[in-house]
Amino acid sequence: MTAQAEHSSVKRVRTELESHGIDTEIHHLSDTARTAVDAANVLDVEVGQIASSIVFKIDTDQGERPLLVVTSGRHRVDTEMVATALGLQKLGRADADFVRLWSGFAIGGVSPIGWLHDGEVFQPQTLVDNSLSNYDVVWAACGHTHVVCSLDFESLLKITGGTALAVSAD
Repeated sequence: MTAQAEHSSVKRVRTELESHGIDTEIHHLSDTARTAVDAANVLDVEVGQIASSIVFKIDTDQGERPLLVVTSGRHRVDTEMVATALGLQKLGRADADFVRLWSGFAIGGVSPIGWLHDGEVFQPQTLVDNSLSNYDVVWAACGHTHVVCSLDFESLLKITGGTALAVSAD
């Protein structure tokens, strides 16, 4: 078994996948999947098939909280468009420390599930780029920069409890 397979973050994601009844194979890559382009190149798929987990800060009644936007690798999130759709003033930028604090993952390996905050499994408010529905298979990070899994769009919505939304005007 590889070091990535033993990584606690990968185990956490695997447990969440299993608890949602998602049957998928977790793939361990020889090269990094830190960016959508990296992942697409390693997997030999279209960059649009990469489900990138982008974390933003939003102001809530409980203070700053994360908003997870799972977007197609071919898109940049239009923050003004998303903020307007959610009735927010703006989406704030999340730095590496904020991402780690709320998700338990390092940037580049952020999974859409298996978040750990204050020792508890945590699922943030999640939006899923509706353009990911254009693909039979999408690929998401699994808690490590060298580990991904394949999912279909409906499974991605199911495991995240996400809302499908256009997140880019592209």
